[in-house]
Amino acid sequence: MAKPTKLTKRRMQKNVAPKKCYFCSEKKDPDFADVAALRRFLTERGKIVPRSRNGLCTKHQRGITHAIKYARHLALLAFNVKI
Repeated sequence: MAKPTKLTKRRMQKNVAPKKCYFCSEKKDPDFADVAALRRFLTERGKIVPRSRNGLCTKHQRGITHAIKYARHLALLAFNVKI
């Protein structure tokens, strides 16, 4: 069996997500009009952050994805960010 290289060790490290869902702890639901909360779950390039990195529960991850896409459609958020 081959020895693990630096590259495989680096791939095994994962970012630790928060243990509690932001929306469950705040007792609210994702809303397309709350742009500040939506930007929290976007990368600097405008991509939606996956559930494994942002710590949301499944229900609220689906809701945040839908809200972000709807806000983009209404031009509240940009589809792509200019560098």
